[in-house]
Formats: sequence, structure tokens, C-alpha cells
Amino acid sequence: MRSPHRTTPGSAADRSLLRDSSLVWLASGVVGISFGAVSVAGGLPMWVPVLMSLVVYAGSAQFSAVGVLLAGGGPVAAAATGLLLNTRTAAFSLAVADIIGTGPAARLLGAHLVTDETVAFALAQSDPVRQRRAFWISGVGLFAVWNVGVLAGAAAGSALGDTARYGLDAAFPAVLVALVLPTLRADAAVRRCALLGAALALAVTPAVPAGIPVLLALAGLFLHRRPTTPRGAAA
Repeated sequence: MRSPHRTTPGSAADRSLLRDSSLVWLASGVVGISFGAVSVAGGLPMWVPVLMSLVVYAGSAQFSAVGVLLAGGGPVAAAATGLLLNTRTAAFSLAVADIIGTGPAARLLGAHLVTDETVAFALAQSDPVRQRRAFWISGVGLFAVWNVGVLAGAAAGSALGDTARYGLDAAFPAVLVALVLPTLRADAAVRRCALLGAALALAVTPAVPAGIPVLLALAGLFLHRRPTTPRGAAA
């Protein structure tokens, strides 16, 4: 008879996934606390960041949307900015469509859990079964920790009083820089696009409503070039 205390390969692999995912969960929780605290300290009602995190659940896009609102931009500009920043998840969804599952409930919930981290964890696995388990383990945990962090930060933010002395307004640019810095370091083409976009945004900021400079910064993508294929290399 198999001992109930014997470790199976599957359970060992799941513990490994939990261990690796927990590092991302911890970082997500810290960022969530920052998001909730700065949102409320900036003047938004507590329910706004909490509900946004439950319904939208878009990480960097949430930061950008709330940043536009706190800067005086309208809800349309805020929503458009967040939507454009989150369009990358459309490609991610195609990559994990077969991993999530085939049932309507699995696809609906799975689509809500698609993030950079869950896709990376899933695609790093070697077989379809492990990919699916990795997606759901990392996704459910990340969603839970993010929302708990946002709730805790929002509750703390309402009790901070004058937040100017804490410098919490620096959290938005700091988090966004942290999110894009690895890509900027690794890809010269992305750096060129980012520099042009930043220059355009700075140039038009005095003349247009808040949120519009972020949208116009997307024009920097015109500098991006696909790698050229050498002659004769194509089959």
C-alpha cells in the first residue's frame, strides 16, 4: 500500500511552482499596496482602486489610468490609456488559449487571469498538463495577493493625511519605470521608440489635456523596425 506521506512527482512539481510563484506574488502585493495607497491618498474614493482591481485587474494599465485621473484627465482619456497599455494581453491570450481550457467558465475566468507573469509561468513548462497547472496556480495566487494588497493600501492611504510629506506621488512613475526598465535595457529599438515617445509627450504636455500626451507618445512606435531578412535566406 502506498504511504500517505510519500511525495509524488506531481506534488513536488506543484510545490516548486508555488515556491517560484510566491516570489512574484510578494512583489505584486507590494505594488498593490502602493497602488491602493496612492489612489486613495490622491483623492479617489477607497472603492475605486478596490473595484478596479477586481474587475479590470490590469496592473500597469491601472496605474496609468489612475495617474491620468489624478492629473486631472477625464475618464475617457484614463480608460483609453489603460486600454492601449493592456492590448498586449490579446497576444498573450492567443498564446495560452489551449492551455486555459475549453469550457466557457474556464475561458472566462482564465482570460481575466492572463498577465505577463501567468503566461510566462505557463509557457515555461514542458507539457500541456504542467502548463495548465502552472497557469492556474500562478494566476489565482497572483489575483488574490494583488487584490489583498490593493485593499490594504487603500485602507492605509485613507489614514495617511497629507501624503505630500511621504512622497507617495512618486510611486506612479517609479513603478512604471520599474516595469519598462528591463525591456529598455535589453532592446535598443525599444529605447529609440521610448525616447521619441517621451519627447513627444513632454512637448505637447503644456498644450493638451492630461492623458493625451501618453496617447501621443505611442507615435514613437513608428521608429520600430522589423529585423530585415538577408537576401536568399527566405525559403
